[in-house]
Amino acid sequence: MNLEYFIAKRLITAKDYKSSISAPIIKIAISAIAIGIIMMLVSVATGIGLQQKIREKISAFNGHVIISNYDNNNSEVTLVPISKKQDFYPDFKSVPEVSHIQAVASKAGIIRTENAFEGIIFKGVGVDYAWKHIKEYLVEGRVPDFSKQLNEEVIISKFLADRLNLKLGDSFNTFFIKEEQGKMPNSRRFKIVGIFSSGFQDFDSTYIIGDLRHIQRINKWSADQVGAFEIFVKDFDHIKETGNIIYEETSSSLDTKTIIEKYSYIFDWLQLFDFNIIVILAVMIIVATINMVVALLVLILERTQMIGILKAVGANNWSVRKIFLYNAFYLIVRGLFWGNLIGISLLLIQQHFGVIQLNPENYYVNQAPVYINWVYVILLNLLTIAVCFIVLLIPSYIITKISPVKAIRFD
Repeated sequence: MNLEYFIAKRLITAKDYKSSISAPIIKIAISAIAIGIIMMLVSVATGIGLQQKIREKISAFNGHVIISNYDNNNSEVTLVPISKKQDFYPDFKSVPEVSHIQAVASKAGIIRTENAFEGIIFKGVGVDYAWKHIKEYLVEGRVPDFSKQLNEEVIISKFLADRLNLKLGDSFNTFFIKEEQGKMPNSRRFKIVGIFSSGFQDFDSTYIIGDLRHIQRINKWSADQVGAFEIFVKDFDHIKETGNIIYEETSSSLDTKTIIEKYSYIFDWLQLFDFNIIVILAVMIIVATINMVVALLVLILERTQMIGILKAVGANNWSVRKIFLYNAFYLIVRGLFWGNLIGISLLLIQQHFGVIQLNPENYYVNQAPVYINWVYVILLNLLTIAVCFIVLLIPSYIITKISPVKAIRFD
């Protein structure tokens, strides 16, 4: 029995298929597996990559959770100040999930140059501001230094700098409208020390970042009054739960809002990617499985005489089925090898060279971001193997219906 089993396995090797009538079917099955895993890897890596990149950009300019007065909730600019003398500032010790907290304030203004003007929001920050989240998007210059006396250093987006014909080192006038009617606007002159480009049009077309003390002076606030607190959490996946805890730990006069709530229209759009990824995975696995089923059926029909001989010498149905399942598994592994090789290579090329560019007005990023997680890669491969192998048990059942006498006579 062992000799016949060994001979049968050798007869159904991939080399033997090259000269058989089933060769094109085998090649199609392997190609289907390869193309399927390529599509799955690309869809997962780019889908998750886009989600992560967009939420990183939003949190870089807003934090993860925003604490503000209720009067400021529906406005990008600060209307009512908050005292910095809070139990949670500068360290939110009661909520260990908080990694950093910073005080900020915002005020609407107009930048006026000799040839152009633009409406902007001046975001005032202090010495506690986490510049590390912004430095990634800095394309020229440096971040301002607010650790000493009040200064006029700001960073501006490349989008605004181009529209206003400004460059690194230039100075410009900004006029801030007072809330009281009939009052003359306040004028400030700022110097550009850094230029950033986030690719997020909502921020690039609006914000410049400077010293918080300018807003305090313009609004006649004291040194311990700010517009809001921005909080960064350790685990974004639990931002909703952490946001609720932060809300419970703050004063009843203050409100907390996560960036998911503030930018709900963006995060609702991002959730569609999860559904798209699931659909792509399902379709690719179905296509690959169908091709493997067809290939296995062709192999069984082509080796009907051999099946009859094996049964005639005493092989049971399961032993014969295992021969075909082992070889189907070999074909699946070949397809996965080439699919992973090509798919991961494409992802690495995109990750390092950014070949595929995107319109930031539609996708909030300049190029297709890629997130390669080897756990996901392994799981996708195991999922493909498991589903295909389980489904292949059904067509292999045909072997049990083959009669040895009729099979040996089969031509």
